[in-house]
Amino acid sequence: MAQQTSSGGRGWIVVLAALGINLILGALYAWSVVGGALKKDPFNWTQTQANLPFAVATAVFAVTMIFAGRVQDKLGPRAITVLGGLMLGGGMITSAFTTTPLFMCLTFGVIGGMGIGFGYAATTPASMKWFHPSRKGLIAGIVVSGIALASVYMAPLTRYLLTFLSLQNTLISLGVGTAIVVPLLSLLMINPPAGYVPAQPKTSAGGAKRSSVGRGDRDWNQVLTTPQFYLLWVTFILAATPGLMILVNAINIAKLVNPAKVGPIFNALDSFFKTFPALAKFIPLDAGVIMVMTLGVFNMVGRLLSGYVSDRIGRTNTMIIAFVLQALNMFLFAHYTTFDMLVFGAAFTGLCYGAIFTLMPAAMADFFGVKNLGVNYGLLFTAFGVAGATGSLLGGQVADLLGSYDRAYITVAIMLLAAAVLGFLTRAPKAGVDARGFEVVVGKQEAKA
Repeated sequence: MAQQTSSGGRGWIVVLAALGINLILGALYAWSVVGGALKKDPFNWTQTQANLPFAVATAVFAVTMIFAGRVQDKLGPRAITVLGGLMLGGGMITSAFTTTPLFMCLTFGVIGGMGIGFGYAATTPASMKWFHPSRKGLIAGIVVSGIALASVYMAPLTRYLLTFLSLQNTLISLGVGTAIVVPLLSLLMINPPAGYVPAQPKTSAGGAKRSSVGRGDRDWNQVLTTPQFYLLWVTFILAATPGLMILVNAINIAKLVNPAKVGPIFNALDSFFKTFPALAKFIPLDAGVIMVMTLGVFNMVGRLLSGYVSDRIGRTNTMIIAFVLQALNMFLFAHYTTFDMLVFGAAFTGLCYGAIFTLMPAAMADFFGVKNLGVNYGLLFTAFGVAGATGSLLGGQVADLLGSYDRAYITVAIMLLAAAVLGFLTRAPKAGVDARGFEVVVGKQEAKA
């Protein structure tokens, strides 16, 4: 028998544990620092070679989400998050013994990517199940913000470790920490008991009207017959590629900044680090590091803000706003030639890029329910794998060939405008649709039921 109860207490413990797990899984977003080290002695890899393990990891991560989501839906989140932590940690440790791009593609790319996929597949679905549908956007935003926030501490931590450790020992240290912390947090991950029905928050009535509450749950084979799924899948690729391109190439993009041109942001940071010199060991006043950290902070803000906003104005409306603003930012990125302008561009990139990872799982929950959200979102998340390969390799190849990222910025700006158009065309399936997403006539008696 269904029991309606408050989502406080245990539900928030799961959310905080999921947030902590994603903080570790977000090690993927510190790759620009590792990639920069691989371009130096004794590796001397090209930019494309240095980006390749990241591209493989994102692709494997995305594909793994399908199977991990299915397991999570059937067995619960705890076991696969433990497995994910051990695999990501093991992938980092074995990457320490790499000598070639191919070997690191197998260790960090395949093993590590699978670990991230197993862990990430459980965090959002398990957390959403504890809360009323009117809070889907907010809860998704909190949980996925951990991935974004990871780059804020992971990039400077990795850079700090590299000041007194080799790249090999740095990877071992990060891998051991991951293999310990993620399994411990996984002990707190659990789905609600059978029959659990979260109570509707007293203050969420307005949001509930906007968030497509009460849609029936659909299995993955039904989801794949709907036009909404494919519209979201293509939109995901087009919208995520620009942010990934900036993120993975941040260190090298920052090298194009004119060091003689500084402004109030640089001066404020310079004064701050002079006041707290110990922090300079972890966070040097380097354009690349500050850019990665800024992108991470605003990536987190974008995930939280988009969840709150989309609960009120709708998922696709929020997508359109984010994509158009991001397109404008990309068109202007070639003109960000000073430290301050680059920080502004990174902040705007993070804000709009982060919105994707809140809006997409929330939209899937709106359209197809939360019961099978693990596997359903896993299918959609394969788009991130395509975007990861496209975004990371696009920027690197353009830079290797032309010595500039300008044409890459224009390309991804056009992609974002196309994503905004698709967002406009994507609307939730109406009550009374068949498995293919087409509207059918519903009798009065059926409608009341």
